[in-house]
Amino acid sequence: MKPIKIMFSRPLHTAIRLVPLLLLSMPALAGGRLPGSGGVSQLEGSAGGGLVPWALIGGSGSADETGGSVFMTRVQTPGFTLDSQGAALGIHNRVEVSVARQHFDLGSTVPGQSIEQDIVGLKVRLSGDAISDQDRWLPQLAIGAQHKRNRDFAGVPQALGGVRGSDTDYYLAATKIWLNGVGGHITVLNATARRSRANQMGLLGFGGDRNDKPRWLAEASAALFINDRLLAGAEYRQKPDNLSAFREQAFSDVFVSWLPDKRVTVTAAWARLGNIADKPDQQGPYLSLQGVF
Repeated sequence: MKPIKIMFSRPLHTAIRLVPLLLLSMPALAGGRLPGSGGVSQLEGSAGGGLVPWALIGGSGSADETGGSVFMTRVQTPGFTLDSQGAALGIHNRVEVSVARQHFDLGSTVPGQSIEQDIVGLKVRLSGDAISDQDRWLPQLAIGAQHKRNRDFAGVPQALGGVRGSDTDYYLAATKIWLNGVGGHITVLNATARRSRANQMGLLGFGGDRNDKPRWLAEASAALFINDRLLAGAEYRQKPDNLSAFREQAFSDVFVSWLPDKRVTVTAAWARLGNIADKPDQQGPYLSLQGVF
């Protein structure tokens, strides 16, 4: 399959600002689903956890509604800063289209330099409904794709051995929600299989001298609603490790999401990102703000 080629003629921020206006102008304003049932905004723009896309469709729209979300996220480690912002549109709780831009500050590794990446995502729910299927053991299933274009590939990513500046990740996600789960609390489990060759999510390009073929990688999330407004959990994300210059390690985090209002979610986490370029054991706080429509 040939990679998808997408051109961005205007700054992604313009599209992000227009999404809330588009949603508010629709006659069937979303809001038919339970608060939090669209997950939070993942670093690459898809609905799910912070690190892992889930099978849930973003926004609060039910089967006859169109909804969506906008988000801003920052991850700060001793060596680097990653900012991500974007938006997602959920159509009839069946299809999700998302956009995101990531800005990666290279810190003392390359002073004064940064890497930007644009991401366009598409997700389709295949079967199941994680909320209404309480009498079935089968999870909600979705397939998705995230096309990524590294805007600064000719600099640091190529110098480190990255082979290409754009590529597409494909994934299959399965999400199961128990409304009367552990200890009587709402419980969420998710497993995602991703086919990718992205180095550090694509921030260091795609493919490398150690490996240039996409491989299947495992991702997982587990979460528990402590009460109606507070969700706690943990995530794991396997990485491909394509570059011989610097080894790449798995991502993981522990997080707490607070829903002060049905349209607002604040997520705080401690992220462990492993080795990144010349900096070992990168870990630090993760903070994300999401608005849901």
